Parts: sequence; C-alpha cells; structure tokens
Amino acid sequence: MEYRNLGRSGLKTSLFTLGTMNFDGEDFFTMPGSLDRVQAGRMVDIAVEHGVNVFDTSNAYTKGRSESALGEVLKNRSSQLLITTKVRFGMGDGPNQQGLSRHHIIEQCELSLKRLQRDHIDVYLLHEWDGHTPIEETMEALNTLVKHGKVRYIGCSNFSGWHIMKAMMAADRAQGEKFVCQQIHYTIEAREAEYELLPVTIDQGIGVQVWSPIAGGLLSGKFRRNATPEQSRHLDGWTEPPIRDRERLWRIVDALVEVGDAHGVSAAQVALAWTAGKPGISSMVIGARNEAQLKDTLAAAKLKLKADERKKLDDVSQLPLLYPYWHQHNTVSERLGTADLALHAPYQTHNK
Repeated sequence: MEYRNLGRSGLKTSLFTLGTMNFDGEDFFTMPGSLDRVQAGRMVDIAVEHGVNVFDTSNAYTKGRSESALGEVLKNRSSQLLITTKVRFGMGDGPNQQGLSRHHIIEQCELSLKRLQRDHIDVYLLHEWDGHTPIEETMEALNTLVKHGKVRYIGCSNFSGWHIMKAMMAADRAQGEKFVCQQIHYTIEAREAEYELLPVTIDQGIGVQVWSPIAGGLLSGKFRRNATPEQSRHLDGWTEPPIRDRERLWRIVDALVEVGDAHGVSAAQVALAWTAGKPGISSMVIGARNEAQLKDTLAAAKLKLKADERKKLDDVSQLPLLYPYWHQHNTVSERLGTADLALHAPYQTHNK
C-alpha cells in the first residue's frame, strides 16, 4: 500500500480509505449494499491486511448507525487506524439540528465521539456548504474542537472553489485551523473538479480524498452499452453522478476495459489508477458489497499505467474548457502557474 501526506499536513494516509456508508445501512443507505456488523468486521479485516489505515463515515449515514458500527468494529484495535467523519446534514426535526452553526457542529461532534467510542476524531469534515451560517462561526467552532483535543484535522466536502477560499481566508484572519483536505467526487467520467477544485488543492495545499471513485460501479466494466449487472444502486434511482452524455460514458468504459485487458485487470482498477495519478490526490474512498469486490479494488494500488495509456484515457474523457479557462488558454498559456496547470496541462499537451 502506498501512503501519501494529507495535503500539507504531516498525516500519512493510505491510498485507499474504506468507506462505511453501508455499515448497518437502512433505507437509502442500503443502495450500496447493507453490511451487518459481522460482515463489516470482515471488510475492515481485509482492508487492514492490505495496509488501509483510514476509515470514512458520517453522522448522516443511517442517522449515526454507520458511526456506531464502525466504532464497535474498531474497538480495541490499533490507535494508528484513523477515522474521518462529517457534520452538516439533518439529524432531527428541530431548526438547529442541521447546518454548520457552532451549536450543531459541537453538539454533533460530541455525539459522533460517543458512537465511535473514541476520545477524538482524526479528520472532521464539513459535509456540505451552509449558506445560512457565517463561515467565521463555522471555522471558529472547528478551531475550538481542535484546541480542545476533540478533533485532530479539519476539512470540507462538496464545497465549490470560492467556498473553500472564503473558509481558508476566515481561518487565516482568525489565526485558526485551516482545511487540510477536501473530499470530492472526481473520476475519469466526472472531471468537473479539474476546473476549480484541483487548482485550489495545489494552490492551498489541501489534499483530495475522492468519494465514489468508480462512480458507484459505473466504471467497473460491468456496465456496458448492452449489459447491466443484476445488483446495482443505479437500478434503484441512484443519481450520483448524473450522466449527461451516455455515449461518452460508454466510450470511456470501452477504453478502461481495453487498458484493463492489456494488464489482465478489471476496468475498475484502471479507473482507480488513473485517478491516483492526478495532482493533489491523497486517498480514494472505496466501498464494497462483498469481499471479492473489495479485494479487486485494493489490488489497484499495484497498477501503474503507461504514459500512452494515460493519454488514451485522458483523450477519451477530456471536458471542454469553459470560460474563463479557454480565454486563459488562448492568450496567457505561457504565464500559467503550477495550480493553473492542474487544469490546463492536458490541453496544452493535446494541442501540441
């Protein structure tokens, strides 16, 4: 297993993080497949055996049941196993039981710690933006939790570029804790993060944890133009990510399968290896319905793509440059910095 620094922090995280949304899952959270605690324990065993040292959950996953299951499974295990969890979504019907207010963040942190059976959270993430709460209040609450030893590192998830910069500026003005990571959706099919979020990662030293790195199985190779697996969340109304160009999706899957066949591995492993080679990626949050699926995914840590294979995958999946990026590309390409090139570099190479 490869270990990478989480952003500019000194924390080393495994290339893969085990996602636990389906631990003790109910209702909506059964779509990725529900695992009871015995099955969850086996998944954790396999992950640890392969060198995984990070486990991801959220208070919102089945109203805290995922956290409780993970806490039980990790109880009495090594303190070197890290936990990331999140706060933002509704945990009750009251007006103050959602959002990123000081009240909600601190209350939910305490409840998460009880469910996880730990005295601290290794990485605490804001699960989504809250436009009704001043960002200064949110960042001050996170800083308080770090100062009190309840949280070691902080991050965000599903923020836009300007949301991140506003939060970082608020923290800087208060001389408080800043984000060390962002958890985002980013795959060879869903490359929108390249417009703003990867450049922000490079510029601000914020590590990237990718959620759903094979798009809930869409990039596994099991979905083809004329074939759909019998068990899939996409058959039950799952819309993450939204597929706006189905023909483009199939072209990407065809390329993943072709490269995978050349290496004797699954398309899923190729999709993961492609993402792992992109700038700023610290870890990828993976999940699995069963042991065989998890083992195949973890094997991607050993796959190294050749330059011509990466180019083939880049070319079939590249998105158009939106404004103002096409204008920058056309007029000032010789004056773009390292962060800019997280977006622009493939377009410059493609046009040579």
